[in-house]
Amino acid sequence: MLIAALLPLGLFLFPLWRITLEAPQYPTPLAMNIHINDFSDVHPHDIKNINLMNHYVGMKYIPDAIPEFKIFPIGILITTFIGLIIAWKGNYKWFLFWFILMIVLSSAGLYDFYIWEHDYGHDLDPKAIMKFTNPDGTVMGFQPPLFGSKDILNFKAHSYPRLGAFFLGIGILGSFIAYLVGKKKHKKSLAM
Repeated sequence: MLIAALLPLGLFLFPLWRITLEAPQYPTPLAMNIHINDFSDVHPHDIKNINLMNHYVGMKYIPDAIPEFKIFPIGILITTFIGLIIAWKGNYKWFLFWFILMIVLSSAGLYDFYIWEHDYGHDLDPKAIMKFTNPDGTVMGFQPPLFGSKDILNFKAHSYPRLGAFFLGIGILGSFIAYLVGKKKHKKSLAM
């Protein structure tokens, strides 16, 4: 449980997610990493180029910061602290509590990411230079996928977790394994 509680701190060292855009006019795909508290270029000037390209269809610029960049780091520090207290106490039932807490908070984070992507890809400036419509006449959205790959005009957008997300996921899974091991040991001690 101690290791499980510490693993989410990897989010402060490694990116959480990456969105990549491939297109024939970009031999090196454009990509950005999403960290727990920042966006970063994968290659020099990627975010600047994504912003310039997206401007033509009326998408907002990728901001320097979003409110979540202040909230998520605090959330990880608090849940790590709670996990360390639970590990120190050693009651396997509390391991399950931390596991459920982390699943709920991670799900809320993914939902928030989806909402951000949806707003980013659908709330377009009506004065945009270029306008694209769907076959039914509605304005085309440019939302990248939450997870996986998706064709957007001549781009192939990819959205996948990075090393920070794996640290978080392994920590969450580790707490569930700690719960199962603790439960098994508890049953053995009662049988003796």
